[in-house]
Amino acid sequence: MPTELEDVQRQTAAANRILTDLGLAVGVTSALGHASMRVPSEPNKFVVKGREYELDALSEMQADDMVVCDTEGFKVGGRPDLTQCSEIKIHSCIYKTQPQVNSVVHVHPRYTVLLSVLGVTIVPMCQEGAPLVRNPLKVYPHVKTIQTDEEGMDLATLMGSDKAILMQGHGAVTVGATLEESVTNMLQLEEQARMNYLAYSAAGRDYPKIPLDLVDAMSNRQPLHE
Repeated sequence: MPTELEDVQRQTAAANRILTDLGLAVGVTSALGHASMRVPSEPNKFVVKGREYELDALSEMQADDMVVCDTEGFKVGGRPDLTQCSEIKIHSCIYKTQPQVNSVVHVHPRYTVLLSVLGVTIVPMCQEGAPLVRNPLKVYPHVKTIQTDEEGMDLATLMGSDKAILMQGHGAVTVGATLEESVTNMLQLEEQARMNYLAYSAAGRDYPKIPLDLVDAMSNRQPLHE
């Protein structure tokens, strides 16, 4: 029977691999990004992809490749030959300031990055992820990597309780109450960005959008089964 920590490491490694399977960390971005999950019984700790691997690609990650960090960003567990990822402050500062968040994903999705540079607001263009982009997403206005406490807190403070934030010319961060939610949010964010880019290319900056009242009506429908 695996321990709780071993199970979190297994789930987190799988999430990193899934990000590649979904096309969110491939090609030149195959080693860029990381998914993390809070340890349920120790909320001041989380499991995340590290660095210093022989082959540093999300597609290769296994449970033993995950490191354990605290909400200050220090490594407190995992293989001795590994260190925490360079942008550990993205994760640690969000976990520190948002106790309802149990998972964080950061990758460099191409369409999302492109629209952040073009200054195009991502709006609902299909059902999938419409509530996520119902309101304009905030944009962290810098291409730099997040490496200091100050930078991490700036990002976390700007993001607040939102589910997603864009990083101009860099990538995006999504969060969730579960690992599945944070990964799904990133997938749906990139799909909305792709649809917005296609519409922008076809019809120009003033392309038609789904009316927000229809988005709200869809979001407020009661499920058939609880």
